[in-house]
Amino acid sequence: MQESTQSQATEGNPQGFGYCSWHQRFAGDVRLIDVIEQGSGSGAVQYACGPCRKTHRLVPYADR
Repeated sequence: MQESTQSQATEGNPQGFGYCSWHQRFAGDVRLIDVIEQGSGSGAVQYACGPCRKTHRLVPYADR
């Protein structure tokens, strides 16, 4: 039986590797913080890593 070498994210609490909008570098454990919708044109999304979420007291979008 094969075992996964990747850690499993808890259901409803997705985590991943990506770009942190606060310290402006790639990091692990990024979570979606905000979705910025614009009336015309494309919108934007902001992600934050664990340390930035703690420092700036950011609440992930899914946890609101």
